[in-house]
Amino acid sequence: MSELAGPLDDLARRRLGGDGISGFARLTAGATQEIWRFNLVKDGAETPLILRRAPGGDRVSESATGLETEAALIEAAAEAGVPVPPVRCVLRPEDGMGRGFIMGFVEGETLGGRIARGEALAGARTFLARQCGEVLARIHTIDPAKFPNLKRVTPLEFVTLYLDAYRATEWPRPVFDLAFRWLLDRCPPPPETPRLVHGDFRNGNLMIGPDGVRAVLDWELAHVADPMEDLGWICASSWRFGVADKPVGGFGEREELWAGYEAAGGVKVDPDRALFWEVFGSLRWGVMCAGMTQSFRTTDPNVERAVIARRTSETEIDLLRLLAA
Repeated sequence: MSELAGPLDDLARRRLGGDGISGFARLTAGATQEIWRFNLVKDGAETPLILRRAPGGDRVSESATGLETEAALIEAAAEAGVPVPPVRCVLRPEDGMGRGFIMGFVEGETLGGRIARGEALAGARTFLARQCGEVLARIHTIDPAKFPNLKRVTPLEFVTLYLDAYRATEWPRPVFDLAFRWLLDRCPPPPETPRLVHGDFRNGNLMIGPDGVRAVLDWELAHVADPMEDLGWICASSWRFGVADKPVGGFGEREELWAGYEAAGGVKVDPDRALFWEVFGSLRWGVMCAGMTQSFRTTDPNVERAVIARRTSETEIDLLRLLAA
């Protein structure tokens, strides 16, 4: 921590107009990036901020957009009316802290279980699914041409990508084999108009308050593809946090999500296409969990990697339930 505190204190004075920092501490959240909280001190007042940084400062996942692009995506989302934390600055080589950016701190809840079951957010759950649909519609209006380096992926390419990743784990799982066959048999054609999709829009990546969605977080998996992918991902069972009968994040119904999406300008939802992406979402998370084992054993021996790897079996149960419905 001391290795970052000094350079960050210097950055606060040079680039943020402050007198220094206080309360610098790493947060436990963040499965792929480092998340640090600190206060910007100026004239005796303290403003909480967040540093989002690549692990070790320079280790960037091949599947991620890159932190500089992520910061630009957040700024574009703000222009589209999406609630996001304000970006304060993007790290430069001369800052001596590696790759990352600093953004504003947004008060609220991100723990999925509390969002799905906590009494404090009971009122928000009555409209949260529809609001998520409205937010997704705004995200899908962001012009992909502003981000020419983002990956463009068709449904078949996406399934094949994760099939290859699954095979690379060298750990046969019959349920995964069955789910991949189901997806390949039902793979839809590419959308007429591919959209910029968030790629990880779900309970756990949303800052929620009694008034609903306060910020959409974690844009590192954004890409250009079928917008229905985002609507299927938030319905994957892993993001319901124990509230199985509420498919949208453990707090709402699919029909509420779709109605909000269409009312806010999103394309008409095809339920069969949405189901395809919900099944894909569950399988995708399962493959991602399985891959965490290798990451833990090699480049990033973080306990969060090991914990996530153990969740692979949960997705097998989820897939069996979906395929049997």
